[in-house]
Amino acid sequence: MVERRQERRTQVDLTVRIAGRDVSGNPFAQSAVASSISGGGALLSGLAREVRPEDLIWVEYRDRKARFRVVWVRGSESEQKTQAAVQRLEKEECPWIALLEKR
Repeated sequence: MVERRQERRTQVDLTVRIAGRDVSGNPFAQSAVASSISGGGALLSGLAREVRPEDLIWVEYRDRKARFRVVWVRGSESEQKTQAAVQRLEKEECPWIALLEKR
């Protein structure tokens, strides 16, 4: 499989707050885990609500919030619930940029 990522990923587990609308259009907010992070995206695990590719969600980390677009979603029968890969919208500032700059 050809790697399509343009940025290096950092393997961490960050507790983040996410908010958006589920597939039924109902608003939701919950905690999730962001891993495999970069300045442009992350893998979110533990989603309790169903989202779909192209949906927009807010991701907040340490009082910094940005909008992200869902790239893909996969269900899980484990404690991770649903996972979603997300990409930060270009005009938004990365909420965990300070953490990446330290590495």
